[in-house]
Amino acid sequence: MVLGFFMILVDTTIVSVANPTIMAELETSMTATLWATSAFLLAYAVPLLITGRLGDRFGPRRLYVSGLVTFTLASLLCGLSPNIEVLIAARVVQGLGASMMTPQTMAVITRIFEPEERGSAMAVWGVTAGVATLFGPILGGFLLDGLGWEWIFFINVPVGIIAIILAMRYIPKLSTSPHRFDWLGVALSAVGMFLVVFAIQEGETFNWGTIWGPITVWLLIVVGAVFLVLFVIWQHFQRGEPLIPLRIFKDRNFSVGTVAIITVGFSMTSQSLPLMFYLQLVQGLTPTQSALMMAPMAILSIALARPVGKLIDSSDPRRLPIIGLATVAGSLLLYSFMAVPEISIWWLLLPSAVSGFGQAFMWGPLATLTTFSLERSLAGAGSGVYNTSRQVGAVLGSSAMAALMATRLSAQFGESAADIDRYSSGAAEQLPEALQAGFAAAMGQSFLMPAIALGVGAIVAFLFMRRATTP
Repeated sequence: MVLGFFMILVDTTIVSVANPTIMAELETSMTATLWATSAFLLAYAVPLLITGRLGDRFGPRRLYVSGLVTFTLASLLCGLSPNIEVLIAARVVQGLGASMMTPQTMAVITRIFEPEERGSAMAVWGVTAGVATLFGPILGGFLLDGLGWEWIFFINVPVGIIAIILAMRYIPKLSTSPHRFDWLGVALSAVGMFLVVFAIQEGETFNWGTIWGPITVWLLIVVGAVFLVLFVIWQHFQRGEPLIPLRIFKDRNFSVGTVAIITVGFSMTSQSLPLMFYLQLVQGLTPTQSALMMAPMAILSIALARPVGKLIDSSDPRRLPIIGLATVAGSLLLYSFMAVPEISIWWLLLPSAVSGFGQAFMWGPLATLTTFSLERSLAGAGSGVYNTSRQVGAVLGSSAMAALMATRLSAQFGESAADIDRYSSGAAEQLPEALQAGFAAAMGQSFLMPAIALGVGAIVAFLFMRRATTP
């Protein structure tokens, strides 16, 4: 299941490396090319609440395999796309397949492992989420240089086939819920999530103003929020089986963990933007070289996964995610201080290593504590809420960082900031020496936002997380 989860997360980052090549070879616009990513993220994020509950209803194994087949076939179609319209449509199907798979990976771990043995499995699940963000750009760079943009999608086909065979052989069939499905809840949550996620994701594109006619970004957010409020009210009053049983939020650790994972999604997505721009435009590294600067993070995350997993299972793990959140925040502060033109790139491996150490203590322990006390019948719903929260945090972080970077560039360069922004959007070569100090300062200041977000997550966990108890 981790293999499929890894494939999904790699796909959320790998396409960003290929966007310029896709735009040139399909002879399309930048806006249309970016929609290939936006369409995937929307189709991935919006149904997560629903697909988590579908796993409870129809069985996580069945839904996981269905999603894996959908994702694999859509990947083949992406690589065969003759134009941008077909690629966008295929990416939507890919996102739907991903949304079917993701909640099941966490739900199955919750259901097949006893709470006292769950830490090692969750540690592997968590490290997968962290390492995939590094592996995507590196793999994308190698495939682009050697085979062409189509292969960033074709590579999913053999991996998907192997994952399907392994899933059919090893994932057990688990009990399902016989109750009727909450279709009104599905409609309210889907509309609300789509409007909010779409508006936040595309807000910067429309300069947070008018989208069409009297419709504005902020109006979509407000309307989407109203639908989500109506969804929560309906979940409270409806007498059948709710899409999200609100009683899961009576578990304090689940509520605290959900807040914390929003800050994690926010920071882990947003931090990569200033870092990649700094490494390429100030330090003069290629995209692949920039991604390789994160190798210490990946190596330490993987190396520490098993020891941290054992630590979760053998002791009270409440403080582990606090250590992880605070340490990763510290690594971002190091990046902020080190973001100067004259520093050796070798020094920049230090914050990467610190981040890897912190992530080993952050992802797995946080997921374990969040779901530890949930009833097994609520595993799908809990996983859906948890993963939706992470994805919404990622969308918020990406949008907020784009706006912050523009603000800091304006503060450094004044009226010429627009020229810097146009220059940096190509990310083709190193900035002239006269511009490097100001640009590096703007990127360094931008690291403070994700650091603060993780700090908030650490404080919330420290104040409110309690000792996990067996359900």
